[in-house]
Amino acid sequence: MLPKKQACTFSKQNPASKQSVGSASHSRRGRPAGHLSASRRTGAMDIEKVNSMDFGEFVDVFGNVVERCPLVAAAVWSRRPFSNAAELEHHFLAFIDALPQSGQEGILRCHPDLAGRELQRGTLTAESQREQSGAGLTNLGADERLRLAELNAQYRARFGFPFVLAARLSDRAAVPRELARRLRRPPALELRTALDEVKKICRLRLADLLGSNPAKL
Repeated sequence: MLPKKQACTFSKQNPASKQSVGSASHSRRGRPAGHLSASRRTGAMDIEKVNSMDFGEFVDVFGNVVERCPLVAAAVWSRRPFSNAAELEHHFLAFIDALPQSGQEGILRCHPDLAGRELQRGTLTAESQREQSGAGLTNLGADERLRLAELNAQYRARFGFPFVLAARLSDRAAVPRELARRLRRPPALELRTALDEVKKICRLRLADLLGSNPAKL
């Protein structure tokens, strides 16, 4: 179980049932990088398969589409049936948009630092591990790691949540430049930018699961 500061918490709850929400909060939370559900190992799936999933299977498969926030998947499950992948994506993104600011910041706080302690300790989720590795963040030199650690700490101190970036759309050279640039932004604007990055990650992860092309990022 993750420490409380990393648990995804917000006021908007799954309309399905309190019991379902409780189950979701333990279903996918903090699974290590080596874990992949049976559904994930079998490859892409069509929307009919998605619509046929019971609550537990749906949360197991989609629970980390929004990093360490299975409650989002729990809420989206209750909106079945989905007509296509675009509608499924819409419900994930609409849930994030409908949250109060405190809930949106809670979602951001569920994300790990890029090239941070969780990467060094091997405790990232499987999705984050692949994304950071693909961006070259697992191969940083000592000076690069130190620079990112300093920038990450400054960012957290300024905004109250970690720097979030769709790492799959970036690389090891661009990450510190973008972090330094966004450090200078007004808090309200940076909140919107960080949430946009969460949505990019969400779209990419859904596309991986469904074998579809993500909407324009």
